[in-house]
Amino acid sequence: MPRKFAESFTYALRGVRFSFRSQRNLSIHLISGTAAVLLGIIFRISFIETAILVIVIGAVIVLELLNTAMEEIVNLLTLSRKMRAMVAKDVAAGAVLVACSGALVVGCLIFLPRIANLLLKGII
Repeated sequence: MPRKFAESFTYALRGVRFSFRSQRNLSIHLISGTAAVLLGIIFRISFIETAILVIVIGAVIVLELLNTAMEEIVNLLTLSRKMRAMVAKDVAAGAVLVACSGALVVGCLIFLPRIANLLLKGII
């Protein structure tokens, strides 16, 4: 049992590595998420705000991984351009866009008041 458990981690990490190497947007999401976490540390955001931030960052990354899987499945099943294949890819990409938009709103709600406060104090 432990061997199969370890193998499943190996396969999962291989999938993340493939996505990271082949999907430019995943790199952008990881950099943005890291920047948001660092801002959270700098601004000393609350535990709840940190939890919300981690959840939305995780959701964006998970959806990007699922989008990659969807694209690969569609590419495997269709050799020519088909309307339904295009729709499937576009809907999956749309899910990532919606999650990113939500994460951006969450980031603005958390960080903009703090940044505005620093601007008002003349620190920035």
